[in-house]
Amino acid sequence: MLNKDLMETKNVLVLGGAGFIGSHLCEELVNRGHNVTCVDNFVSSDVENIRSLLEYPNFEFIRHDISQEVDYTRLPGLRKFKVEVQGFQEIYNLACPTSPKDYSKFPVETAIANSVGVVNSLELARKYKARYLLASSSAVYGKPPRDAMPVKEDYYGLLDFLGPRACYNEGKRFAETLVVTYRDTHQINVSIARIFSTFGPRMLQHSGRQIPDIIRAAVDNKEIAIAGDEKSVLSLCYVKDIVEGMIALMDSEISDPVNLGSPNIYTLTEVANKVIEFTNSSSKLTYTKDYAYTMQPAVPDISKAKEELNWFPLVSLDDGLKMAIDYYKGTAFLHQPTYDQNE
Repeated sequence: MLNKDLMETKNVLVLGGAGFIGSHLCEELVNRGHNVTCVDNFVSSDVENIRSLLEYPNFEFIRHDISQEVDYTRLPGLRKFKVEVQGFQEIYNLACPTSPKDYSKFPVETAIANSVGVVNSLELARKYKARYLLASSSAVYGKPPRDAMPVKEDYYGLLDFLGPRACYNEGKRFAETLVVTYRDTHQINVSIARIFSTFGPRMLQHSGRQIPDIIRAAVDNKEIAIAGDEKSVLSLCYVKDIVEGMIALMDSEISDPVNLGSPNIYTLTEVANKVIEFTNSSSKLTYTKDYAYTMQPAVPDISKAKEELNWFPLVSLDDGLKMAIDYYKGTAFLHQPTYDQNE
C-alpha cells in the first residue's frame, strides 16, 4: 500500500463502481487515501462487492443510473468531500452491462449506457474539468486476426454493427467516438482503456464469463461445460493488474486508446484442468456450442502500455486462479446476487 501522507487526496467518481472491475478499482483508490464516490444502479453488479467499503469514511455509495442527470453538489452524503467546492478531479466510467451470455436482458439499457450515459459523464468531466477515463473493451476490434495474433490499438476488425450484440460491441465503439469528440471539441483530458478478458474474485456466475462457472462446477464435483471446443483459446488477466493499469493510465497524459490485458494465450481446456487440479475435483469436461452471437476474443498487444505506462501483468494465471477459487469457496456461493450477470 502507498504512503497516504505522500499523496494528494483527490475526489474520484467511479461510475459502475459496484461491478466486478469497478469494485476492485474503488477498493484500491480507497486504500490509496482518495475520496471515492461510487455510483451504480445494480443492473449488472452486486452490493456485496462494495459492502466492506461502506465502513470507510473516504467512500460513499450513490445508487443512480448514469443515463439520468444528477447534481452531485446537492447530495448530503458528499458534503464530507466538499464536492460543491472542490468538485471531482478524476472520473472513471465503467458503467455498462457486459454479460456475453445474457445480452438480451438489457439491450436498450446497454445502448443507452454507451451513448446517453457516456455523454452525461463527459459533461460532468467538462463541468469539473476532471480527468476522464472510459473503460472500453476488446470488443471494439470485432473479429480478431487468424491464429490469435495479438492486436495493436490501430487494428480494425470486422464488426456486425446491427447484430444482437451491437448494443455492446458497436456501443463501445460509439462511446470511444464520443470521448474523442469531447476531447477535441471541449479540450477535455481523457483516456480510453481497452480492457481484454479479465478474471478474479467478484465475477458473477451464470453470466457467460466462464471462469466462475468452471470454479463452481469443480468445487461441486460437477461436469464442467466448456463453451467451444478443445482448441478454444483466450487470454486472461487478473483483475488487480487491470486496476493497476487503469490507474496508471489515469495518471498519465495519454489520450489515445491503450490495450490492457494479458498477451499470454491459454485454451479453456488448460484453464479448466488447472481449476480441477487446484480444487482436487473429480469433475469431467464436456464441450458445448458457443454462446450465441459471441466471437473468439482478441488477444492484446500491450507494447504501448509497457513502453508508455511501464505497465504489464504481474499476477500469474495459476496464482490468480487460486485467489479466485479461495474467494468463491468462501463467499460467492452463500448468496444470490442482485442480478445474475457480470466489468
